[in-house]
Amino acid sequence: MEQLTLHSEGISATIVGQGAELVSLRDADGTELLWQAGPAWRRHSPVLFPIVGRLKGDQLRHRGQTYPMTQHGFARDRRFAWAEQGPTSCTLVLSDDAETRAKYPFAFRLAIGYDLKPRQLGVTFEITNTGDEPLPASIGAHPAFTWPLSPELPKEAYRLTFAKDEPAPVRRLKDGLLLPGTQPTPIEGKTLPLSEKLFVDDAVILDKPASTSVRYTASQGPAIDITWQGFNELGIWSKPGGAPFLCIEPWHGIASPADFDGEFADKPGVMSIEPGGGRVLSYRIGLSREP
Repeated sequence: MEQLTLHSEGISATIVGQGAELVSLRDADGTELLWQAGPAWRRHSPVLFPIVGRLKGDQLRHRGQTYPMTQHGFARDRRFAWAEQGPTSCTLVLSDDAETRAKYPFAFRLAIGYDLKPRQLGVTFEITNTGDEPLPASIGAHPAFTWPLSPELPKEAYRLTFAKDEPAPVRRLKDGLLLPGTQPTPIEGKTLPLSEKLFVDDAVILDKPASTSVRYTASQGPAIDITWQGFNELGIWSKPGGAPFLCIEPWHGIASPADFDGEFADKPGVMSIEPGGGRVLSYRIGLSREP
C-alpha cells in the first residue's frame, strides 16, 4: 500500500509509505491545513532521523571514520514497511540495512505511529537499539502548515502563542550550521507575531523552550495546537524569501555547531540508547476554530 487515509470526528489524515510522511491533514470542513509540497518546498511533514539539521561537511564521524550524511538524515527518503493499518491508526517501520549502514553504522528500528482521535492527530516515534553498542541518534518532526490557514487573511494576522513565557535567547543558523552565539528572542512574553522577515536568517530555534505546547492561529478561522513530549528543542521555519507555509518542529537534536568536529556521539543534542533499549517521543496536532 502506498498511502492510507485515517478518519475520525472532525479530522482526516493521509500517510504515505515513502518516508512514513503525513501528506494531508483536513478539518471538519475539508479544509487542507498541511502544505501540499509545492515548488517552494517539495515536502509536507518529513521525519528527521538520525540527525536533525546539518552535520559539518555533511559527514558523520564515528570511531575515527567518516560517513556521508546529508541534512536531516535518510529516513525521509526511505520507504517504510506498513506494520499496522486501521481506520483511525497505523504504524510504519524502518530498520537498518546495508544502505543505511553505509551512512550510519548502527543497528536500529524506527517505528512511527499515527493515531486519530476527534479533532486530534497523535504521532509517536519509537527508536529501538537492536545492536550491541550504544545508539547515538537525533529525531525531529517537521510538519508544514499552510500560512495563512485562511486564504482571506494576511500572513501577518497570525501568531504563535506558547503555553509559558519564553524569555530565553534563541539560536540561529548560517549555511545550515548552528552559530555560536545567541540572539534576543523575538517572542514577546508568550506571543510570537509571525511575518516573513522573521525567517530571513533561516529558522528560529528555541534550544531551551519553557513550553511543551504552542497554538498557531489568527483571530478567526482554523487554529492548530501542537503539544510535544520527549523533545528538547523547537524549530520554527518558513523558507526565506517568503513561502505559503509555516513549520513548527519539535526536535531532539540540533544542527552541528559551526566549530564542532568531534564524534557524532558527542555532538550536542544527540541521545544515546543502550543496547536493547528504546526511546519514545511524541507530538499531537489539535484542530479547532476561532470564533
